[in-house]
Amino acid sequence: MEAGMREWCVALPKVELHAHLNGSVRDSTLLELAKQLGDRGDIVFEDFKDVIMKNGRSLPECTKLFDLFHILTTDHDTVTRITKEVVGDFAAENVVYLEIRTTPKNNEAKGMTKRSYVNAVIKGLKTVEDVDAVLFDSNLRPDETLSCTPQGDLDGDTKKKIYVRLLLSIDRRETTLAALDTVNLAMEMKDQGVVGIDLSGNPVVGEWETYLPALEHAKELGIPITIHCGEVPNRKEIQAVLEFCPQRLGHACCLNDEELKKLKSSMIPVTFFVLLGFKYL
Repeated sequence: MEAGMREWCVALPKVELHAHLNGSVRDSTLLELAKQLGDRGDIVFEDFKDVIMKNGRSLPECTKLFDLFHILTTDHDTVTRITKEVVGDFAAENVVYLEIRTTPKNNEAKGMTKRSYVNAVIKGLKTVEDVDAVLFDSNLRPDETLSCTPQGDLDGDTKKKIYVRLLLSIDRRETTLAALDTVNLAMEMKDQGVVGIDLSGNPVVGEWETYLPALEHAKELGIPITIHCGEVPNRKEIQAVLEFCPQRLGHACCLNDEELKKLKSSMIPVTFFVLLGFKYL
């Protein structure tokens, strides 16, 4: 990309609807934290080093890195640090509205519950220094969250604003009960910036029927739902997801002609993201 075009793209106000917290960690931070885990003997650092440094990664390599993320994010301080850096990085690219999706975790050995995990994320948002990260404002009109006007010009504050919302993800490795816990937590924290439920994780793990009760529960509660769909050509699950009709889909890159026709008629929007060097379309 030419330098002038890149500068123009960065300067444009942007909306980001498919940002995974784990998938947005700085490589420098990831290397530092992985090295610390290696020094403690928790992982073999050399098994991850090359994948971290690699520019273009396959889907299995990306999945391997997410296994590392799941180890890293069982520490509250690490979750807070990562969140702070991620929001700052998006703001630096002039993202004015950001939805971060992340999987709440239970880890008794670390004293972590799903709620304390989300609280660590929120703490990170509140400690962003260079920009004004607005997590929740009950007095804010929906159209104001998408305002592209530089806020500092209006209120005398030189800091840029970035409006941030949270989507709580159900991991495909979770049980039905664990998935229901995440949905109930999203409902309880709806006034703290949580605006929806996501289903994500390794696309070759788990069965649709495992998560369906939790997703149906979310729909009954009126919680918006986004589902990773069609990352691999799983015909049965793709058709089931399209029948379920969530508010959004992620990726949808392995749909056949019939499924694409159904997607188009359903008017379900699709989001995608660039993850760790592997581009999902």
